[in-house]
Amino acid sequence: MGTENAFKIGEDMARARARGVDVIPFTIGEPDFDSAPHINEAGIAAIRAGDTHYTDPAGIPPLREALAAYVTRTREIEVTPDRIIVMSGAKPAIGYTMMAYVDPGDEVIYPSPGFPIYESWVTYVGGVPKPLVLREERGFAFTAEDLDRVLTPRTKILMLCSPSNPTGGVLSKELLEDVAKLLRERARPDIRIYSDEIYEHITFDGFEQVSMASLPGMERSTIIASGHSKGYAMTGWRLGWCVLPTAEEALRFKQININTVSCTPPFIQQAAREALENPITWEVVADMVAEFRRRRDYVVPALNAIPGVTCANPLGAFYVFPNIGGVCDSLGATAAFESFPDEVKARTSPATLVSRFLLYYHGVALVDRRSFGVIGSEGQHFLRLSYATDMDSIREGVRRIARGAADPRGFARFLADETAVGVAA
Repeated sequence: MGTENAFKIGEDMARARARGVDVIPFTIGEPDFDSAPHINEAGIAAIRAGDTHYTDPAGIPPLREALAAYVTRTREIEVTPDRIIVMSGAKPAIGYTMMAYVDPGDEVIYPSPGFPIYESWVTYVGGVPKPLVLREERGFAFTAEDLDRVLTPRTKILMLCSPSNPTGGVLSKELLEDVAKLLRERARPDIRIYSDEIYEHITFDGFEQVSMASLPGMERSTIIASGHSKGYAMTGWRLGWCVLPTAEEALRFKQININTVSCTPPFIQQAAREALENPITWEVVADMVAEFRRRRDYVVPALNAIPGVTCANPLGAFYVFPNIGGVCDSLGATAAFESFPDEVKARTSPATLVSRFLLYYHGVALVDRRSFGVIGSEGQHFLRLSYATDMDSIREGVRRIARGAADPRGFARFLADETAVGVAA
């Protein structure tokens, strides 16, 4: 089983700080806002009322009813509570899907670059990973033709994520319609589309997130997965949910809940219900999204002003995914990588070297392309920057990136620094 390097890089940040480096982190995908007071008070009130015991492993009925009403309204499909499972965060739905549907040898198509846990779970359950490469020139989307090239009769799961981690890219309604048409014509009848909609509330410039489940004929093939972490700034509450195509399939997920976590704490579910049903929530979310947009509108042109960097303008989430291919060349990272033995090359990349150099020698922490799907990542020179932090840190961090991008002598010293390079780890 793989890992999520956005968390693992914390070990390198600690080592850099131990060396006296002041580090600005652009790593974790977590809103830098606190959960809203009315949400907090609902959870506190539930605890004080003694709502601290085991509950239905599928989720408390009031929350599932609220979620059913919410999904019915926002996706324009008729959803009943018996198709909904509440989990401790949105991430478990990925593993549950792999365990419930994928047998060894079944193929799973997933976006690359994409959330690393997709690839990790596919390989863990013995599935065949089939990365669907997202192209910078397409706004980190794909075409139906791209999908057609990797779709086979053994494809059991197609994973989609819009808005996307790590790119902030989105999938238009027109593209999803093309995908739906292709699946109806070419996919096996029992294919399941895993629609990761965790960033559904964080979109810019008039873009509106569209669910595959909303398209004609796709509801009964689509697993909608979302949660409260990103849109409501409730990462630490660990509240996720998914809508299964049928109530029978929801029972599979309930059974996995029983065998792993038993249930999600009821007071957290009461707070989640408050987030859905209190109109104040939507004002809080709108203010947070407006601030994310302000940061995006600064960071994209600032990165594009650095020689050797190109950065697409994302329409969602709170990430940018700059292409640093020119910096890899000018610093000497590409040449250094080519000089490594094959067994070392398999563990790193030019962009990985640059990311470690920026951390240890310029005090800015980013996440490299390999952290978002290793298979097929060769030759792609990107870093992810999470702008879920304050503007002063963003401005200073971009200044440090610019200084590092123009520091080939520092990079030469870095290559001789075994701890910082880390390629033998």
